[in-house]
Amino acid sequence: MAKKPTGNIALLACAMGFAGVVLAQGPTFDCAKARGEVEQSICGDASLAALDRKLDEVYKAASAKAKGKLLAQLRSEQRGWVKGRNDCWKAHGQPTWITATWTVDTVKGCVEAQYRLRTSELQSVWRLVPPKTVFYACQNNPANEVVVNFFATDPATIRLERGDRTATLWEVGAPGARNFEGQNVSLVHKGNEVNVSWLNTDTGQTDDLRCKAK
Repeated sequence: MAKKPTGNIALLACAMGFAGVVLAQGPTFDCAKARGEVEQSICGDASLAALDRKLDEVYKAASAKAKGKLLAQLRSEQRGWVKGRNDCWKAHGQPTWITATWTVDTVKGCVEAQYRLRTSELQSVWRLVPPKTVFYACQNNPANEVVVNFFATDPATIRLERGDRTATLWEVGAPGARNFEGQNVSLVHKGNEVNVSWLNTDTGQTDDLRCKAK
């Protein structure tokens, strides 16, 4: 029968177990190799480390669905995202734009926002959570259609489709206000209607659409 550890041996075993728990709560990258203020901040903040672990889980799920060129594109996008996240060191007391109206002025606020947006983007683009899909007729013309895929992510996300154009939008402002913003596009959701403002970068014109659910 094995003897129960005593003295220094028991203390060492306890310390090793505690270290394992601490390590499990850290981010997915090696904090011993953390470079720059942002990576060091993530290593020193439990909430940011949790966001890093969540994104890693979602990224792996997206990678499992991606194939060939799409997987290569996903990996390239993720490397670009990491570089953008690490630029959050610039947010010291300076307004940093997350979307057209969402700003932060702290490093932590910027890093947190970047993680939340990237995680919800992957969840919606790769359909890792089920959407609620609604078809809308715009300008009282059934042929003038937009498709809105609502995702219950954090923040709430929309994948907007019109013709061959798609965009990802995030809920901004007060919770429940149903205001969404993405790159060159915004949407307000009220009842069975959505109002969309979408810049067409090919023409430089902005389409202002009033749409009702079909």
